[in-house]
Amino acid sequence: MGRQYETVIGLEVHVELATKTKIFCGCSTEFGGAPNTHTCPVCTGMPGSLPVLNRQVVEYAMAVGLAANCQINQYCKFDRKNYFYPDNPQNYQISQLYLPICHDGWIEIDTPSGPKKIGIHEIHMEEDAGKLIHDEWEDCSLVDYNRSGVPLIEIVSEPDMRNADEVMAYLEKLRMMIQYLGASDCKLQEGSMRADVNLSVRKAGALELGTRTEMKNLNSFKAIARAIEGERKRQIERIEDGKKVIQETRRWDDNKENSYPMRSKEDAQDYRYFPDPDLMPVVISREWIEEIRSRQPEMQPEKIRRYQEEFKIPEYDARILTSSKHMAWLFEEAAAACGKPKEVSNWLMVEAMRLLKEHDQAPEDLCFSPVNLAGLINLVDRGMINRTVAKTVFEEIFAHDTDPEIYVEEKGLKIVNDQGALEKAAEEVIRANPQSVKDYLGGKEKAIGFLVGQTMRAMKGKGDPGMVNKIVKELLTKQER
Repeated sequence: MGRQYETVIGLEVHVELATKTKIFCGCSTEFGGAPNTHTCPVCTGMPGSLPVLNRQVVEYAMAVGLAANCQINQYCKFDRKNYFYPDNPQNYQISQLYLPICHDGWIEIDTPSGPKKIGIHEIHMEEDAGKLIHDEWEDCSLVDYNRSGVPLIEIVSEPDMRNADEVMAYLEKLRMMIQYLGASDCKLQEGSMRADVNLSVRKAGALELGTRTEMKNLNSFKAIARAIEGERKRQIERIEDGKKVIQETRRWDDNKENSYPMRSKEDAQDYRYFPDPDLMPVVISREWIEEIRSRQPEMQPEKIRRYQEEFKIPEYDARILTSSKHMAWLFEEAAAACGKPKEVSNWLMVEAMRLLKEHDQAPEDLCFSPVNLAGLINLVDRGMINRTVAKTVFEEIFAHDTDPEIYVEEKGLKIVNDQGALEKAAEEVIRANPQSVKDYLGGKEKAIGFLVGQTMRAMKGKGDPGMVNKIVKELLTKQER
């Protein structure tokens, strides 16, 4: 049934910018303060208070726009979007409708059928609203204005996506790009990146768009994927039943995997937009745009190319290492500290990724210093510890950012290359395993592996593997005679 229909998806992505202060006042934007402590007359909408634009907000918006191949409006304005809601203290939101700061851009994503460009209709600056907290015990709603006035950019895509996989690829690319720019940490769980999904369905091959709904309350990529699938099915079922899809805003309930209507979808005229009389138009010079362009960091595609050429890292590895700004930073700093980029890459690609998966964490959660990873690699390289011990030490670094040299010293983990101690351990193992000795002497070469392993175990993994191998072989050769 679903194959006869095509899904058409566009996204409105709100991103909280990483400024220290709010968009129109000097209050802190820090997440998690006690309710209503990061507030002043401006962000609580007191009569007579006047907004003053934060220059950093404009610069971040331009940086994101340039990275998304947008045109920058050199003359842009702020508008008032009028609506009443308890968490909106002025009864209007300062946003941009008529002349947004960025327009007509695109982002390229990877799909199974090859690269695809997703159009960016516009990027505009605006202020966030406060937050309502519903107290079921007291049966009342409380409002926290700490978030009111926190700077946002809203990135509005064209309806170019056709399924949840494309939406995920677009959001991942957007998040990575913004994190590389340092414009936001894009933490969905803290609300610093939020996506509203506009979705409609139409008969396959039809040119005219179907009636769209907008879905809110999506705070994880998994919830977004489930919401897309759920809403797609709901709309197809309505059409098949001969009912109309109503243009409305719907709230997604991820626990019930269901959406329900919040309100009929407003059009721009319902908000009575008009230019904000308290804010001057923003005039952006060509020089200012070029200054922002010159400050743009090296992005993932350039890093992948450089890692392949400079460090001789395979493309697949380079793609994984650069998929997170933090991981790329760790790799580059550790490689610079120890001069062994391939080794750093191996530790991050294998052990770090394994532990992240075990702890259900993201690369951004890696909290160890590159100096400690480089120190561990140097210990192995200098023959101070073997690889088995190194894995144990790495787990300690991963969990507690421990200095590897101090840890190895304190725990007595250095390689034992004392000939006498190794010979004694090997002799005991040979005495305790006559069958393996017999097998080896009878031509079963693999039997020596067991004896070496048992000797290493007796040395608690601290024996020099090369020396242990040599000693076991010499002792067995003596027995042969």
